[in-house]
Amino acid sequence: MLEQLTTLAAEGSVALARVVDTTGPGPRELGAAMIVTEADEVLGSVSGGCVEAAVVASARQVFATGHAMTDRFGYADGDGIAVGLTCGGELEVFLERVGPERAPVLAELHDEVASGRPVALATRLDSTAEWKLLRPDSAEPWHDVDRDALALLAAGHCGVVGADECEAGVSSRPRVFVQVFAAPARMILAGANDFVRALSRIGRQLGYRVTVVDARETFATAARFPSAHEVVVDWPHRYLRAEHEAGRLDERTVVCVLTHDAKFDVPTIAAALDIDDLAFVGALGSRRTHAERLDRLRAEGVTEAALTRLRSPLGLDLNARTPDETAISITAQILAERGHASARPLDRLDGPIHFSASGAGHS
Repeated sequence: MLEQLTTLAAEGSVALARVVDTTGPGPRELGAAMIVTEADEVLGSVSGGCVEAAVVASARQVFATGHAMTDRFGYADGDGIAVGLTCGGELEVFLERVGPERAPVLAELHDEVASGRPVALATRLDSTAEWKLLRPDSAEPWHDVDRDALALLAAGHCGVVGADECEAGVSSRPRVFVQVFAAPARMILAGANDFVRALSRIGRQLGYRVTVVDARETFATAARFPSAHEVVVDWPHRYLRAEHEAGRLDERTVVCVLTHDAKFDVPTIAAALDIDDLAFVGALGSRRTHAERLDRLRAEGVTEAALTRLRSPLGLDLNARTPDETAISITAQILAERGHASARPLDRLDGPIHFSASGAGHS
């Protein structure tokens, strides 16, 4: 679809419709797109057929006025009288005119996607439909939403950032749709226990691609970890090295070791710390376990500099007891480190809740 849009926009104007928000069950994912030409030719789909006719009608309005607009569709009753979704969900579709003036940005976006580099297209969801390309190293302020948008890019999934209904009138934070062109960040969990099951569920909800890996075939089954995208039967340290050599790990990858067994823990942590560009390496265990594990890691040749990257005991101080509570404690620490946040209560901090592009404030 991106290649087609790039070609068509260079030749003349088309209307671009994209799914920017969904609630409940829906037929298409965020970022699903449909192109409508001035001759009413249609490429792509935003709903699989439920609302396309209405979107074409809105596209004609976009051509006539030159202004972007938003369509919202809810449930269509069984009689099929109302235009909407029979699945019972809700869909927000943003339509805008795209012409030769957008060709340079589209060409640049196309090149970034073709190269495999993570990139996002940020679009203001108002009549201006202003665009900006965001990369992981983007630093130039843009409507005070850069930090939140870059967090979506880091996680590898699309979403809306900026002002919502409770922030109406906040002109410095317009509503912006961030369409991410990147594979989701990975979360690799070593172990096959209740803590891993809980963490795999929350990790998936946060947008990570979750892999559970354990050498014990009896315990490492898809049925025991339904939230994981994949369950691998292998020694975790061997799996990590193979994934690294294959180029499937990057600076967004999170590795958590939760095996509670030194014969798994030590080689897996050593392998993870040997990969310089991982985002996060953590290991579950008590302070006594951590101290003993450090001695074993040093005996394996892991340097003091590498050990400073290990987060253990893993998690924030939430007095967590159950696997679910522990998973929240761990993911809270991951989010805090990913966003360079203090992890302190917001009511004990000054300034705005959300970081500005300059870094002021708190999230």
